[in-house]
Amino acid sequence: MLKGWQGLRPSLAAAIAPDEGEPQRFIKGLQRKGVSQMAEKFVAKLAEMQDGERRIVFVGDNEIGVFRHEGQFYAYSNFCLHQGGPACEGLTIAKVEERLRPDKTSMGLYFSEDEMHFVCPWHGMEYDMKTGECVSDRKLRLKKYKTVQKGEDLYVVA
Repeated sequence: MLKGWQGLRPSLAAAIAPDEGEPQRFIKGLQRKGVSQMAEKFVAKLAEMQDGERRIVFVGDNEIGVFRHEGQFYAYSNFCLHQGGPACEGLTIAKVEERLRPDKTSMGLYFSEDEMHFVCPWHGMEYDMKTGECVSDRKLRLKKYKTVQKGEDLYVVA
């Protein structure tokens, strides 16, 4: 059928480009059918984005927060699930945990060594840095975007 387009469902490929046309003609067919091509948006030079930093980028109507944490990159929608605030623009802080003695009395509050959060500045909704989950209700999560490194450049795919 369409050589080089193995990731596309055969029924969609046949409906859009049954004549095995050129890739550019195929992409135009997708766009006519309302299937958009994912865009890569430059975020930063890798050397310019240190651990613990973030960038906010705009891709069409999407506002995306891109974080660097422990050498990894995470990208999420900058639209808070609570009331639409700028979810990725507040504090980044380690999860606060209470440690208990065997008799269940408190030893005090400590910062987690394993879990980092970012906080929406409007009303304090906290999200897990690695998953985008809302920490008060793990069934809720921000839309996650893929990041791509090309040479010394970082891109987000939206």
